This record gives sequence, structure tokens and C-alpha cells, in this order.
Amino acid sequence: MRAPRPAPERAPLRTTTTVLRTTTALLAATTLLAGCGGAGAGGDGDKLTVSTTTGIIADLVRQVGGDRVEVTSIVPHHGDPHSYEPSPGDAAKVAKADLVFSNGLLLEEPGIMKMVHSNARKGTPKVPISEKLEQYGGTVIKLEEDLGLDVLWLGWAVEGEVAGDGAQVRITATELEGPGDLHVYLTDTLGTPRSYIDSADGLDAKDSFTLPPEAHTHVNWVFTKPGTYKLAVRGEIESLEGERTESGSGTITFAVGGMGDAGAEGKKLLGTGHADVALNAEKHQLSVRTDDERTGGTVHHPADEVAVSVPDKAKDTVPKEQAYRFLGAPGADIWVLPQAVIGKHVHGEMDPHAWADVANAEAYVRRVEAELAKADPDGREAYERGAGQYLKRLAALDKEVASTLATIPEANRKLITTHDAFGYLAKAYGMEVAGFVVPVPNQEPSAAEVEQLGDTIQEKKVPAVFLEPNLAARADVLRRVAEDEGVGICTIYGDSFDDRVHDYVAMMRHNAKELARCLGGEGS
Repeated sequence: MRAPRPAPERAPLRTTTTVLRTTTALLAATTLLAGCGGAGAGGDGDKLTVSTTTGIIADLVRQVGGDRVEVTSIVPHHGDPHSYEPSPGDAAKVAKADLVFSNGLLLEEPGIMKMVHSNARKGTPKVPISEKLEQYGGTVIKLEEDLGLDVLWLGWAVEGEVAGDGAQVRITATELEGPGDLHVYLTDTLGTPRSYIDSADGLDAKDSFTLPPEAHTHVNWVFTKPGTYKLAVRGEIESLEGERTESGSGTITFAVGGMGDAGAEGKKLLGTGHADVALNAEKHQLSVRTDDERTGGTVHHPADEVAVSVPDKAKDTVPKEQAYRFLGAPGADIWVLPQAVIGKHVHGEMDPHAWADVANAEAYVRRVEAELAKADPDGREAYERGAGQYLKRLAALDKEVASTLATIPEANRKLITTHDAFGYLAKAYGMEVAGFVVPVPNQEPSAAEVEQLGDTIQEKKVPAVFLEPNLAARADVLRRVAEDEGVGICTIYGDSFDDRVHDYVAMMRHNAKELARCLGGEGS
């Protein structure tokens, strides 16, 4: 059991913004709602009107604010903040808010934060809580991702400071040299492909996509013929008003199949592990960044010095489903670097799921108290009282979670979950993240991949796997393998509440008891 952490001194607010995609409907809502009152005009009489991005943050705000606040959450119960698409109704709530809380660290789906920046009244504070968490006694850890693919896992990334509230970076494919076509697309949570780059009909302005500053995303890369490809891309900083400023360009070389290696002579071949095509919008530089296995850091390779290997073992065929017809005729040969993580998954370098450690939830509460008091000075004493009472509950909860998880035999303290949301829980309470398992998009896993997952469960001697209620549909493979291996299938809450669990204390208490019950501890 860890020693309690002292509360830090109050820190001044310095808002960091996160930027993202919008829709015509939400921008229209901005215009319609622009006259809804000036900053500080509450939407419910004398109450402070607060909008939050998630139900977890909304619950923490209610616990601190009590009757002085009126709180709404953009992402509803059962929703996923990584993928939820906001509606005009959500924009209306934000437009009435005196204060907006987000989690930050790129937890939220890009469209959520774009909607917040477009619809919040001028002067309304927008507070990304976890991005200043350490000033309030919390801790932030690096997000670790490793799915053990046998080909390169290649994403896109944006680096560097970008000026302008709500600005984002647009990446456009401008030219492709090669023997075949290139398709870069994202497979969403429901298995539907969304094209980013498609050279089959030539490259133009539609072959582009946006990312917020310091963000990373996963995509599929598909090549239709073996050989050497050279993809030229351009980056532009795009303001909320749509104005664009050049932010760098460059060319990436791909060696596809054995025939592509000759065209990559003189370049360093990158073929396994995790890598990103990275645009530094501040320095106007394009590189391929990879993980450094020796130091755990990141290595940036200038784009003109490396080639991305897409080996013969990456060879596959076009799926039979109609949605993938843009790749070619069903059964036609293609060479694929898979997306690896299903669904839209834009994130930064730091793990945003900080609340999974109760001590971090205490830091959330201290930040919430400070921001509520700043927005509503007359309520300062009420907020201090609410925060103080809730912090006592959280301190007791922290001890309860720690003592419950301590009953699990040390050999069983391994987590295999739907997605990578429990690093903080593992670090705080002596657990190990053994794996987060989702199927590779657009195809059924091979017999070898299913066997490998079964082997992992056997080797780790994992008694159970854990599915999140709002993501259970994404884990059919995990469920089937668990059934085949005869291990338990249990429930854990990560990003969202549901009809059974409505608040943070209940969520953490459930998680601790369920982990103990399913892994051989208390209640098993």
C-alpha cells in the first residue's frame, strides 16, 4: 500500500488547446448560437453551467460543485471518447457553458475538441485537466504500444509547436511514383474503411487529412504491385477559419516485395516495430521516426535517408466485402502494412487515461476545485468544502482498491483488455499489462495469429481476460480465444459509464472487485 501524497500548492491556469475535425452542421450551430450571451452568463439561473467531454469528468465536477453547478457531458454513457462524433445538440450545450473541462492529452476524438473550440463563447475557459496534472499532485506516464506485428506498424504523426487557438495540421499527398497504386485508409470501429489517400484516380486536394499538434494516428497502407514507390507529401497549418500556411514537405520511399529492395539501395530499410511518418510543423521537416529499443526513446530518420520495407510476407488479397472494392477486385494481390488498432485512434505520446489511478483522480479534483472557484469566486468556500469531502472519499477508495488488488496472487496480476487504458491502474496497484487485444482491421485474424494469442494466454497463465462494456463488440477474437483456452471473460470499465455503473467511485470499486474475483483474489 503506498503512502498518501500531499496536496500541492494551487497553480495558475494555463490552458492548452487540442484541435480537431468539425462538420458543416456544427459550424452552422456556431453561427446560430453566437448570440447566446456573454462570458459568465450561466444557462441555469445562478448556477455555473459546465460542459465536460466525458461522463467521468462530469461526475468529478458534480462532486466538487454540488448544487452550485449544472453539468452536462458531451460523450454519453456507453460512449467512447476516442471515437464519439458530436452532434449539433452537443454544440448547443457547449455554447451555453461558462466553463468547459476536457481530459486532454488527446484522449478525445478530434471532432469533439474542434466542436468545443468552434462553439464555446469568447472568453469561456477551456481546461484540459490532465495536461497540468503534475502541478496538482498527479503523475503522467508515457503511452506504450506494442502489438508484436511481424511487419512494420506505420502511422502518421505531427510534431512541433503550432500557433493559433484550435489550429491543426493538414497533410496532403501531392505525387506518387511507383508501379501500382497506393491506398492509405482508416478502418473505423464498425469495420468501415475511410480513405485518406487513394492514387487510383490521381492525387488532388481530397487526398489529405488533418491531425492536431503532437498527435499520432494509425492507418492501413496498401500497395497493388511490388516495386519501389516514392510518395511526396505537403504539410500545412490550418486555422479554425480555414487559412493555411505551409509547414514542410518531403518524400517517403517504400520498398514493396522483393522487387522493391533494388530501388531502395543506399537507404536504410525499416521493416519491423512501430514507426510514424512524422511532419514537424515547427521545423518544416519530414522524417520517419522509430522507437529506440536500447534507450526507449525515439529516433528520427530524415525522409531521404530511409526506405520503408513492405516485404513479401505482407502480401495479402483484397477482401471480398463490397466496402473494400476501392482496393481492387476481390482476391487480387495486395501488399499491406496493417492499421493494427481498430477504429479511429488519434493520440499523443503520453497516456491520457490518468484517472485509472485514484491518486490521479484526487489531482483531477484539485484542478476542478481551482477552476470552479476561478469562474465563480462567490462559491469558493462551497467548492473547497465539496472538494475536501470528496477527497476524503477518494483517499479511502484508494486504500480499498489497493487492498483488494493485493489479495490477487502475484503470479495472476496480469491484464489482457480490450484497449490500452489501464497502464495507470497497473503501475499504481502492482499489476502488469500483459496485452490489449483487438483484431487487425478489414480481415479475420489468421490461424497463426489466433494461435499466438492463445499461446500468450497460456504462457502468461492468465486466469481471465477483461472486456469494456462500451467496446465489447471490438473484442470478438479475444472472447473466442478466451473461450477456447477455458479462461474467464470479465468486465472492466475504462473510459465510460453505463446503465449499471454511474459514477467514478462505483467504477473503481467494481474494477477492483472484478479483477480480484476473476484473477484469484478476494471474492474468487
